[in-house]
Amino acid sequence: MKIEIINGPNLNLLGVREVDVYGNEHFETYFEELKKKFPQVEFNYFQSNVEGELINEIQRVGFSFDGIIINPGGYTHTSVAIGDAIAAIKTPVIEVHISNIFGREEFRKLSHVSGKSVGVISGLGLKGYTAAVEYFVG
Repeated sequence: MKIEIINGPNLNLLGVREVDVYGNEHFETYFEELKKKFPQVEFNYFQSNVEGELINEIQRVGFSFDGIIINPGGYTHTSVAIGDAIAAIKTPVIEVHISNIFGREEFRKLSHVSGKSVGVISGLGLKGYTAAVEYFVG
């Protein structure tokens, strides 16, 4: 099984950015733990702060992987193009958010990705990625 994790803008700063909201663990550390927990899965990880690069990556893996876990960050609420890229591919996508986007500012409650995804996990911290992997391997 091949699963790609795609993280959007500012998620490269996990562990140092707004630790009260996003926690103090760096994603790279968590990613190593995830690989150990699911040795039967071949994981790939991609992070970018650039919308077009995220779209290119979705298209690159969207016809050959078994699952994509995406946290589009702030692009969740603004990028019709990322939603369109997800709609255009065959690989199922789960949208993950570390914080509970529905308990934050009003503008964060709009997602251009949710309607194109098989599911949404929000507010479980980094464990949301684990839950998404469990869905795909389950």
